[in-house]
This record gives sequence, C-alpha cells and structure tokens, in this order.
Amino acid sequence: MDWKYKVTGMTCAACSARVEKVVSQIPGVDKCEVNLLAGTLLVIAGNDPTEQVRLAVEKAGYGIALPNKETKIVPNDGLKQMKGRIIWSAVFLVVLMYFTMGHVVGLPLPHWYHDNALVAALLQLVLTLPVVVLNRVYFIKGFKALWHRSPNMDSLIAVGSAASFVYGLITLFRMAYALENGDMQTVEQGSKNLYFESAAMILTLITLGKFLETRAKGKTGDAIKKLMDLSPKTADLQTAEGIITVPVERIQLGDIVVVRSGAAIPVDGTVVSGRGAIDQSALTGESVPVEKTVGDSVAAATINTEGYLEIRADKIGQDTTLAQIIHLVEQAGGSKAPIARLADKIAGVFVPVVMAIALIAFGVWYIAGYGFSFSLNMGISVLVISCPCALGLATPVAIMVGTGRGAAMGVLFKNAEALENLHRVDTVVLDKTGTLTAGKPSVTDILPVEDSQESLLTLAATLESMSEHPFAKAIMAKSDGLTLKSATDFQTLPGRGVCAVVDGVKYFGGNGSLMQELGITVPEFKEYRQMGKTPLYFASERAYLGAIMASDVLKDDSVQAVSKLQKMGLQVVMLTGDNQATALAIAQKAGITTVLSDVLPGEKAGQIIALQEQGRFVLMVGDGINDAPALATANVGMAIGAGTDIAVEAADVVLMSGSLLGVGEAVALSKATMRNIRENLFWAFFYNILGIPIAAGVLYPAFGLQLSPMLGAAAMSLSSVFVVSNALRLRFFKRKKTQEEKKVETVVYVEGMMCMHCKARVESVCKALPGVTDAVVDLEKKQVTVTGSASVEAIKKAIVDAGYEIIK
Repeated sequence: MDWKYKVTGMTCAACSARVEKVVSQIPGVDKCEVNLLAGTLLVIAGNDPTEQVRLAVEKAGYGIALPNKETKIVPNDGLKQMKGRIIWSAVFLVVLMYFTMGHVVGLPLPHWYHDNALVAALLQLVLTLPVVVLNRVYFIKGFKALWHRSPNMDSLIAVGSAASFVYGLITLFRMAYALENGDMQTVEQGSKNLYFESAAMILTLITLGKFLETRAKGKTGDAIKKLMDLSPKTADLQTAEGIITVPVERIQLGDIVVVRSGAAIPVDGTVVSGRGAIDQSALTGESVPVEKTVGDSVAAATINTEGYLEIRADKIGQDTTLAQIIHLVEQAGGSKAPIARLADKIAGVFVPVVMAIALIAFGVWYIAGYGFSFSLNMGISVLVISCPCALGLATPVAIMVGTGRGAAMGVLFKNAEALENLHRVDTVVLDKTGTLTAGKPSVTDILPVEDSQESLLTLAATLESMSEHPFAKAIMAKSDGLTLKSATDFQTLPGRGVCAVVDGVKYFGGNGSLMQELGITVPEFKEYRQMGKTPLYFASERAYLGAIMASDVLKDDSVQAVSKLQKMGLQVVMLTGDNQATALAIAQKAGITTVLSDVLPGEKAGQIIALQEQGRFVLMVGDGINDAPALATANVGMAIGAGTDIAVEAADVVLMSGSLLGVGEAVALSKATMRNIRENLFWAFFYNILGIPIAAGVLYPAFGLQLSPMLGAAAMSLSSVFVVSNALRLRFFKRKKTQEEKKVETVVYVEGMMCMHCKARVESVCKALPGVTDAVVDLEKKQVTVTGSASVEAIKKAIVDAGYEIIK
C-alpha cells in the first residue's frame, strides 16, 4: 500500500538521500522515494508505517506531515517571504560594499571611516548583522543537519558564511586589543582582512539564487495547476423546481446537469437529451470538436462549443477523468527515474566529502605557509561553490516538466520509469483491432446485381434497422441520410442473418450459409476476402440481389502514424488473431512488413517475450483490455484510445485519444526529456568537477588564479538556476515535423450544410482521405478547411459523394 507524506526542511539532494536512507531501514518498508522538488515522501509498505516514518524523519532533522490524499505535488515556493529577505539583504549589502570596496572604484568615503580602522570594522559588523539575521534559516537548518550527522546544502552555506563572520569577529577583537597596546600595524592589517562583506555577500547571493530557482521550479507545476483550473466551479442542476446553479461539489450521482453552448461540462456522464459539439482538447489533445448525442459519454472539463445537453452524472469528484489525469500526472512527476539513482548515490556522500576537501584545502595552504586568512579563504570557497542543488534538481525538474507537457498532449505517463524507458524502444508492436483499425466494421463496397447502389443500401438498411449485429450497425451508419422503407415480420436468424417483409415481398440478408439454405447461388468473392472484407448477401425468396462488403478498416491516421514511427528508426510489427490473409491485407495498407497473425489473446505475451529474446526493446500498443498480458510483458506498455476509462492497470503509458499519432509523439517526448536530463547531469557534474579544484586553489601556484567565496556563491546559485531553466525548455516541446507532415490547408466552400449532423458528416469524409490530418467545418461561413496533402479534386469528390454541393 502507498503512503504519502510531506517532508519539510529538505534543501538539496543530500537531504533527500538522507531521508530515503533512514526510512528504507524501517522494518516492513518495501520501497521509499523522495521527491525533492515537491518535498514529498512516498512509502510502500504492507502496514501503516506512519509513526515509525515520523520518528525516523524527525530524528534525521526534518519535519513531516501525516498522509493526506489532497497533498499535491506542486512546489512550495514561499516566494513572497524570500523576496523580502533579498531586498533587505541587498540594501545592507550595497551599503556595506560601498564602505569596503568604494575606494577601489574611486567612490568618495567619509574621512572618519579612513581615520579610525576600529570604527570602520564596527560599521561593517553592524551592516553585516542584519543580513545574517535575515538569512538565519541557513544556520538553523545547516547546523541542525550537522548535529544529526546528515550535512546538507545548508550546512555548507552555514559553515562557509559562519567561518567568514566568526573570523571577522576574531579579527575585530584582535584589532581592539592591538589598538589598546599601540600596535597600529596589526590594526591596519586586520582592517584589510575582516571578511564581513564575504559573509554578507554569500548569504545574499545564495538567497537570490534560491529565489530564482524556486520561482522557476514553480513553473514546473504549471501543467497540474492548469488541469486543476479546467474543472468548472459551478454547475446548472436540473431540479423539480427548475434549473438552479450550484457548486460542483453538490452534484450527486444520477443528477441531471444542463450544459449550454460555450459552457464546460462539470462531471463525467451520459447525454440523456440534446446534441452538442464537444471540445475534448484539454483531455485528449485533439483540436477537432466531437459530436455527442443521446447515449454518448462525456467527460468533465470538456467544452460544449455548440448545442444544448442534458447529462446524467455518472462520475463525480475524484472519480472523474480529469481527477484521474491529475493523479497520474502528480504520480509520474513525483516518481523517480532510474537515471536519478546515480545522482542520489553521489549526493548521499557528496556533502561530507566536500567538507573534507575544504578542510584539506585549508590545511594544505596553511601548512604551505600562506597564512590563516588565505587558507580560510580557500576552504570557504570550496564550501560555497560545492552546493549539490544542481545535482539534486537535474532529474526531478525535467521529469515533472516532461510529464506535464505529455498531459497537455494527451499522453499520460504513469511513472518516471516509463518516461525514461520509452526512449530506448526500438520495436513497436501494434495490436490490430482497435489500435490500427477502428475496432468495428465499416461498409467498404456495395455490389448490386442490377439495381443501383443506393437501392441495395436502402433495402439492406431497412432489413437491418432492427438488428443489433455489428454489421447491421455498419450498414445503418452508411445509410445515414437515406429514406428507409417500412418493414414488417422482422426475424433474427441466429448465426445466419435476418429477414423481413418489405412492400409485400420477403427479403433476406445474411451470410453464405443462409443463402445456401434458401437455395440461392451467390459469388464467393475470394478477392475481397483476401483483402480482409466479409460479404453480407441480400436476396428475395427467389433471386440474389447483391452483396455489401464490410471490414474493420484502418483508422484515418494509421498509415501516417506507422510511416512516422518507421521514419524515427523504429521497427513496426502488427500483432493480430486474424488469419494470415486478412492480416497481410491490413498490414499492406498500413505499410507494415512484419506481421504476427493467428495469435490468440493468451499467446500475445509469448510473442512479446520472443521479440525480447532477440534483443529487442519492445513497446506494445493495445487497447488495454484484451491485450493486458502483452502490455504488462513488454518493456513499455501503452494503452491507446482509452477515452474516459484511463485507469488501464497493465499499461505504463495511456494515450487519451484513439490516434496512433500519439505513439510517435510520446517516444519523441521521452527522447527529448532524457536528452534534457543528461544535459542537466552533465552540467551539474562538470560544474562541480571543475569548480571544486579551482576553489581549492590548484591553479593558484601556476597562474595565480584564486576563486573568492563571493564568486563561488554566485557560481553555485547560477548553476541551480541554469539546470531548472534548461528543464523548463521542455514546456515548449513540439516534435519536428517531416516534410510530408507540413501543413497544407485547402478551403472549400460548400452549399447544403445546415446542422451539426452535416458538419460531422463532411468533416468525417474529409478526414477519411489519405494524407488529411484535420478537417474543420464552419457552418456560418459555409466553408471546410482541410489540412493535409490530399488533392483538391479528392476533397471535392468526397464532399459531393456525401451529398453536398461545391460552391468554389
């Protein structure tokens, strides 16, 4: 069972490593993960470990909040308080630097400052004290961590700045003693080595860096915040007294809510009355509105762009699709990628090693005869430049931004491991039914013997209008817009077809077995069967009238999606239970050369294992139900077309839309995120590997280069800001399109489009054209905007065949 806690006081990777270490040692804890960015601790244990976890975390020197389902993985910034500290620290620092460094740049200084070194030293102390007090949080946390033998970033800052400050105090007392004894040389020498300005500068620059870092980190949670803002706060509830506006929290299961044009849907539910065009882009990433009518499901936070709907509430609150998406994004953003383990291992020992290096640097220079002041300068520089913040932020910020960007694209990663593993995929296995194809039969050919296609289709639809068979539904969909005849004496002939009386004549529709029973000879249509099409025969009691072919056709964008995956260097394999002839026909249309056919659902996982044994890193893409064993077996499992049922347990990645194009987008996003993490880790490691030796003074003997504590503090702060800013670039991720994908828009003006049905019909026939990526109808302007590479002639023909007239 999962237990989530809020941990306070963590400031760097060393902190998170310490918390993980102490919690993982608790008996009964199977796994624990700390998210430094969000300040959360996830514990997996059989029994409630809360009390033991609380004691362990507090003993390690950190605070902890008890489990709370509402704990959100959004950075806790405290920017307002930090901003005040920066402003006042900067005010005192500027005045301090005026007195200590003004003479270097020729600024005029009061005569009393030059005439009395002790007064000057006391003034520096007075100006430094407010900065120390304002930023005392570093000393409190830093020394507390040292006391608990778990030094962290605050410990480095506290020790470094305290060393400067204490050294300044000691020097001040030495100056006072020397002045009492007339030793003016010691007074003069001490006034030049007070280090008060170093202590103030370190604290101010560190706070400035933390402010910039925290403000940038706050943007990593923007995806979650935007998702939370999508849900409407009120709803129009239908009651016995009429329609009233109530807070969404008051909606109960089974209530009827009214959604007018332009309003957001407040619950997951089923349309019980009305018709509307729903913008689902917030959940699925698809920009084209989807027509919804009675019986259709709708999801919370989608927008009714046109029409009027009455919806029965089926899911409310935390059970809605939006709430599940937010949960998945939080869960993925708060999880830890395998690549982060290296940084964690290093961070666990980093601070103690740095403190040892600082002590060694001080000792070596002091023994070498460079004096206490010079040696202390080297030690402090090592401490302040070595903060492991950049190392600790390198992975989590990229993971959170990457998963948030994925959610905006309709790609939901269940954990960081899935996001990382996806970039390693070299083989994509696609289930056929429901993934490559629509998952339901569609009419492909109408083959009458004598009458017109329209006459045969009208008769077929009349016969099938009372049937629930999938083929009947395909025929009814094809006949949409035709005027059907009246049928009587309807009968279902199980396993064979249907029959009914139309205009006094008895007609039959069904398979070859039914025709054989009637003694009617029909064509075998071998060539059609080889293409994966199934004939449905129609006849009167005496004569064969014709056949209608139906098949599970490819989705509109399957060919384009397969082509994109192949251009990305991925091998695409089709996996299906269909016979070889049908499978090869579908694969050929999709552009797939490797086909695994005649595979039963229970055997699909075995096929995945066989590919893995060949050294392949496999991504399995399926509908998340029948393909569950294969999804769980693959290196990465991806559920596609999950719609509102996004909790597909077997999958690692969920695509909210039914489009295969999302597969390539998900892989590309994974590669971009991993590239970003590697860049962050490189700069974090490179920065420390380069900065620590320079701060320790290895270049001083040969080149006279010495890194002051002030420069070290500035460099340390900038490194963290750089890492976070680099990760934020993922917010603008957009996969580069190939030449074939570049947008070409064709605008066609159409006469005859009157309603939402017309809009949906025209958009559907245009999207079905090869090369078309989108089609949008504007009823008011009577125009259709088609995006893609389809020719104007093909677009015009599709619209005319649908029963509409081209204006221009």
